[in-house]
Amino acid sequence: MPIDVQPPRTRGPETTRAASPPRRAIPLLAWNVIAVVLGIGIWTVLARVGVSGLPGPQAVAVRAGELAMDGTLLDDSIASLRRVLIGFALGTALAIPVGFLMGWYQTARGLIEPYVQFFRTIPPLAVIPLAILLMGIGETPKIFVIFLAAFLSCVVSTFQGVVSVDRTMINAARVLGANDAVVFRRVIVPASTPFILVGMRVGLGAAWATLVAAELIAAQEGLGYRMQQAQIYYDLPSIFVGLITIGVLGLIMDRLLLTTEKRLTGWQERR
Repeated sequence: MPIDVQPPRTRGPETTRAASPPRRAIPLLAWNVIAVVLGIGIWTVLARVGVSGLPGPQAVAVRAGELAMDGTLLDDSIASLRRVLIGFALGTALAIPVGFLMGWYQTARGLIEPYVQFFRTIPPLAVIPLAILLMGIGETPKIFVIFLAAFLSCVVSTFQGVVSVDRTMINAARVLGANDAVVFRRVIVPASTPFILVGMRVGLGAAWATLVAAELIAAQEGLGYRMQQAQIYYDLPSIFVGLITIGVLGLIMDRLLLTTEKRLTGWQERR
C-alpha cells in the first residue's frame, strides 16, 4: 500500500509571528502643537533664568490683554494688515503679467530682466529715503516699499515657472493645432501656477518683513510703529506682542495661500 509522504510545511514569516498592526503616523497638526508647546516651554525657562531681561510668556500675555482691552492692538493690526494687503496685492498683480512677458517673449525678457535683477540686489529698505523725498510721508511711500518687496519676490518665480515648462508639452500642443494663445492658456498658465503661488508666498513673507521699516515713515499707528515706540521706553513686553501678532497674521495668510495652492494644483504629485 503506497504511503503518501508529504514534505514538512515550512512556516513563512506571516505564520511565524502575528502580523503587527500598522503604525499610526502622528498628524502634522499634532507636531505643530508639540512645537509650539516646546517653544513656549523653552521661552519660559530662558525668562526665569534671567536672560538679558527677557520677559516671560505671562508678562507678554498680560501686556497683550491690556493693549487688546483699550483697542490699541486691534487698531494697529488693522493698519498694518491694510498696508500689507494693498502692497502685496499690487505687487503680485503686476509681477504675474511681467513674469509671463519675460518668460514668453525673448524681447520682453531682454528689456525687463536687467532692471528686475538690478533692483533685486537693492534692499527695499534702502529705497525708503528716496520714497520719502518723492512721495512724502503719507501712506503712499509705506505701501510702495511693501509693494516693491512683494513684486521682486514674485516676478522672478513667475518668470522661472514659464521658462521651466517642458518643451515637449508645448510642441505636442502645437502639433495638435494649438496657436500661441491656446498654448499659453492651456499649457503655460497651468504649468506655471505652482511657481506663481510659491512666489506669492515668498512675496507675502517679504511684505511682512518690510512692514516694520515701512512704518518708520512718519506712521501714527501700526504694529511696527508701536514696536518702535516701545523701544524708546524699553517696553519689551509690547515689542514681543508686536512680534507675535505679526507672526500670527503672517502665518494665517500663508496658510490661506497654501490651501489655495493645494486646490489649484491638485494634479501635482506631493509627498
